[in-house]
Amino acid sequence: QVQLVESGGGLVQPGGSLRLSCAASGFTFSAYWMYWVRQAPGKGLEWVSRISPGSSTTYYADSVKGRFTISRDNTKNTLYLQMNSLESEDTAVYYCAKDQKISYSGTYYRGGQGTQVTVSP
Repeated sequence: QVQLVESGGGLVQPGGSLRLSCAASGFTFSAYWMYWVRQAPGKGLEWVSRISPGSSTTYYADSVKGRFTISRDNTKNTLYLQMNSLESEDTAVYYCAKDQKISYSGTYYRGGQGTQVTVSP
């Protein structure tokens, strides 16, 4: 059974930083592309970043490029998102997700409860 448990969210002032974590279990973590996605209040799901199984390749949404860094530790089955220079527009529930297939498909499974990030003075 796939489990994805996000943590690390909270309230932070504009310009601040947070590091999100996602503990994965129930599948071979090291074999899958992993994603961070977010949902702001009243808006749809937005893709934020993705990382290849071996960490060699990462992609970011234009809205977070240069501020966020995705990483993973396959020995710990954990995905991370380092978020710097946070802006009010980053306020959202953040979810980690796994690709639907071992070979990259671009579609993902989001099974966790998410972690709330609120950026406010």
